[in-house]
Amino acid sequence: MLNLLLIEDDHPIREMLHHFLTGKNFLVQDAKDGEQALDILNKTNPDLILLDWMLPDQSGPQIIKIIRKNPVQKDIPIIMLTARAEEMDKIEGLDAGADDYMAKPVSLQELYARIRALIRRSQGINEKKIITKGGISLDLDNNELKIQEKNIKIGPTEFRLLHYLMRRPNRLHTRSQLLDQVWGQGIFIEERTVDVHILRLRKLLKPYHVDNMIMTVRGAGYRFIDNPDE
Repeated sequence: MLNLLLIEDDHPIREMLHHFLTGKNFLVQDAKDGEQALDILNKTNPDLILLDWMLPDQSGPQIIKIIRKNPVQKDIPIIMLTARAEEMDKIEGLDAGADDYMAKPVSLQELYARIRALIRRSQGINEKKIITKGGISLDLDNNELKIQEKNIKIGPTEFRLLHYLMRRPNRLHTRSQLLDQVWGQGIFIEERTVDVHILRLRKLLKPYHVDNMIMTVRGAGYRFIDNPDE
C-alpha cells in the first residue's frame, strides 16, 4: 500500500480528499498546517505529498524548499493544490520544487491519474510494470529478477524486500518499517530477520557487483542507492 501525506488546512476539503484517496487504497496521513506536516515527515517517508499553497503558518513553496533540502526526502513527488491559478503562482510553485500543480476545485479522477503517473515516474515503473534501477530489473507481473539482462532466481520474500526498496530509492528505511511493509503489520518477527534477508539479497547481487546498491545505515536501517558511484 502506498503512503500519501495530505497537507490541507481546509477541513471539508481535507476530509473529502482523505475519503477519496483511502477509497483508492492509499494510506493517507493528514496535516492541517506546515508544523504538523514537518512533524509527520520527521517520522515517515511518504510516497507522494499533496500540498495546499495557503496554510496558516507557512506557504506551500516554503514547505517544499524545506523538504527538498532533506537528502532522504528530496525526491518525494509533490503535487501542489491551490486556488491561486495565476501563471506566476504556478511558476513559483514549480520553481520551489513541486512536480505538478492543480488549481482548485480539483477533479478527483484527474488528481488520481496524476498521482499514479508521478508515482510511476518516481519509482521507475514502465508500462509493462518493470522497475529498473542501474543494472537491476524487477518484472512485477511475473515476479522475476534480472541483473544485467540475466535471469536470477530469487525467493518471494527477497523479491518483496527488493521491490519495496527499489520503489523508494535513496530513502532510509528502518527495520521496523521494512517488517511492517514487507512482512505485514501485526506480524511478530524479530527485527534481525530483516538483516538475514538483506544478506541473502546482497549475496544474489554480489556476483554482478551491484550489492553496494543496498546500503546499511549503521544503527538505523537500510537504503537502496540507485546511483552508488555518484
